[in-house]
Order: sequence, then C-alpha cells, then structure tokens
Amino acid sequence: MQTPNFIAEPAGQVPVVSKSDVLVVGGGPAGISAAAAAARNGLSVTLVERYPYLGGLASGGMVLVLDDMSNGNEISVRGICTELIDRMTRMGLCITPPREDWVSDEAIFRQWARWGVYDFHSHLKPQPICYASAFDPDGFKNASNALVLESGVSLRLHSWFSKVLVEDGVIKGVICDSKAGRQALLAEIVIDTTGDLDVGAAAGVAHTKGSFIITTVFRLGAVDTAAADRFEYEDPAAFAVLDREAKRIMGGSWERWWLKTPIPGTVWCNCPHMPGFDGLSVEDLTAADFKGRERIAQLVAFVREKMPGFENANVVDVAPQVGVRQSRLLQGQYVMTKDDVSRRQHFSDSVARGRDYYYPYRSMLSNEVSNLLVAGRHYSATPSAQKVSREIPPCMAMGEAAGVAAAVALESQKSLASIDVRLLQKRLREQGADPGDQPADNATVNLEAAQ
Repeated sequence: MQTPNFIAEPAGQVPVVSKSDVLVVGGGPAGISAAAAAARNGLSVTLVERYPYLGGLASGGMVLVLDDMSNGNEISVRGICTELIDRMTRMGLCITPPREDWVSDEAIFRQWARWGVYDFHSHLKPQPICYASAFDPDGFKNASNALVLESGVSLRLHSWFSKVLVEDGVIKGVICDSKAGRQALLAEIVIDTTGDLDVGAAAGVAHTKGSFIITTVFRLGAVDTAAADRFEYEDPAAFAVLDREAKRIMGGSWERWWLKTPIPGTVWCNCPHMPGFDGLSVEDLTAADFKGRERIAQLVAFVREKMPGFENANVVDVAPQVGVRQSRLLQGQYVMTKDDVSRRQHFSDSVARGRDYYYPYRSMLSNEVSNLLVAGRHYSATPSAQKVSREIPPCMAMGEAAGVAAAVALESQKSLASIDVRLLQKRLREQGADPGDQPADNATVNLEAAQ
C-alpha cells in the first residue's frame, strides 16, 4: 500500500477558553514585555507559551548576558528590561558593572571580561566595559513570572500555537494544542512574539527566510575560575594553544567560549556554533541537539585533562531550547536594512532602540493583517540587518512598544497602522522606556527616514 502524502483532518468544534483585548503568542523576552506593558495600560491580556516557563532564549536557551543596550555610556534600552534586571539583581542572580567601570582600562577589563559585559563592537583596546548584565536562567524565569502575574496578565503555559483564525485580513484568534486538547483563544489584537513569525506566517503575511548559526548552549560546574583566569593572563602563549584547540573541538565559538555566571564555579558556554541547520526543520533541530551534545562531551574531556581550572568540570545542564538566531522574518511596512543599522539611522516613528540603532514602528506592522503586531527577532528586516540587531534587550523594547501600541489603538478606536505614533512615543517615555524618538548625537537623521 502506498503511503499517502497528506491526511485529511476531520472538521470539529474547538472550545473557546479565552477572550481578551490582546493575545500575546510567545512567552520569550519580547512576549513578557508586550504582555506586561499592555496589561499595565489597562487591557485584558492573555499570554500563551509552549514551554513550562517564561523567558524563551534568555532562560530556556540560556543566553545569559543582556547586551546591546548602551550607546557608549548612554543607556539606550530602559523600561521593562531594566526592571527585570533590577528584579534579578535583588535575587542575587544578576551582575552588572557599576558605572564607574564603564571605561577602557586594562585592569578593569581583566576584572570584567569573563562576565561578557564589554563593548564587543568597540575598536578600542582593551574594549570598554559597558552597561550589560550577566544573569542566571532560573532568575530570569522567576523574575518573568513575577512581572507577568503582578501586571495582571492571564498566563497559559504548555500551550503550543497550532492555527490562526483569520477573516478578511483580521485575526480573530488562534488555536493552541495542549494536554487538554485543542483550545481557541480570541482577541481584538494579536502580538506575535514567537521568534519565528509562527502566527504571522500562518496568517499569510509576507516574509522571508534567513539562517544563521545554531547553538546548543550549556553550563559547566565545579570550575576554578580564579585558576583559569591566572592561567590565561600569566601564561598567555600556553593558554592560546589550548583555547584554540577547545574552539576547534566545538567547531567555533565567540571570542570567549566560557563566561562567569552569578553562581560561583558555574560557567556559561555559548557554543558550539553550528551552521547549516534550519531552525524550522524538525530533522535539523533534532540533529543540532545530538551534534551539540557530542561536541560538549568532547570538549569536557579535553578541558578536564588539559585546561587549568577545569580539572573537575562537569556538565550542569544543556539548554532545553536550541539556540536559533534567525528563521522567518516579517517583510512589513518598512524593511530595515543592514545600512540602517550600521549608519545608526534614526526614524521619526522610532519606538524602540538597541545599542545605537533604532526600530521604526512600521517594522512591526504587516501589510496584510490589520490587527497584528510583531515584536522580537522576527521583526521586518533583511537577514543581514537582523544578524546585527537581534539581541534580547532591544527585542524586549520592541515588545514593550507593541503592548503600549495595542492600548493606544484600542483606546483611540483606530487601526494599529493609523495610531498617533507621537502619542505612543510619549506614553513609552512617561512609563520609563526609551522609544528612540530623540536621536542620539551619533545618529543619522535624514528626510527619507522620516517618511
């Protein structure tokens, strides 16, 4: 008997379990910011997330440094991101350099470099320490839980987005799969914070597809970080040989393949880097998990034998989420380019900032669906632009802007595309965020970007 290519699904009834002003799909950094911001602005909000925790790639993917949130010594990402950092700091699970250390100095660099809190983009030597934070993944989960629940968000974990309900260019809601079966959630406005444009793509919005390295992140415990530091600086030639070999075993990594964490003796390894995998493919994601674990085992065997400070190292955990950096990208009302990012192009409708770049509100809007907002790494951009503007703090700023934009739209009874962006910018600034409406001294401002 020949195996069929398709199976017909019988039509049936799906129970409606939620009806709210705003539905946020995806509980990662952008999603928690969008949900909390919308709820704080008086809206009823439902947040759905497929995993049993909040935080997305920050917690489940264990991307344990928050960066790209300062323009020189100016803090460029504020609002909910800063609030989350403060919450984790009070827990003792977040480390941020004090402002007096935001300088280019050899001794200070040595003190902070292994925390990953320096300006990777600076041409100064040593690179300046900057406003950035190293944190614990469980701290991010707990702080996110508190933020969302205190804001009055209705949270539904263990809910996997399955289908979008669209009528005449308007999303009426979505269907999620769960242990309780298929469940429908309805809303006036939907915010796609899935990271992969799952909702938008299912609704038929224009998008492109990109790819970048995938990472199976892990942590090592029982590391003598003081001994490892001494070896790096007191015997640099021998260190360089072993460091190169460690990176070869992993198939590539950032400049520093291990970084300190707030847990003494536990280090974060944002590697191995694995190109050529599709972040939307079940087969590729499965292979990436297996290949990553193989390389991790090889690395641990090597460093235990060869690397001072790592003699007793052991694997604490491997991130439950594969580190996908790029997949689908919205092609919306404005498509940001790499030139926009590198030139620090300012836009009159800027509603969020990154390191020294700006996100126009139009880059969060599709052309096809009137009540959809997009916030996160899948915003409207070319693949080359997204690779240099996709970090977690600016994604949180986009999420916060999306939540407030939903409130402005519903209050004014206007479509998302026709709201007064100046009012949105004003409200964001009043609530502690920096929408980027005021260009920094190093921004590029021209008439074309104001259109």
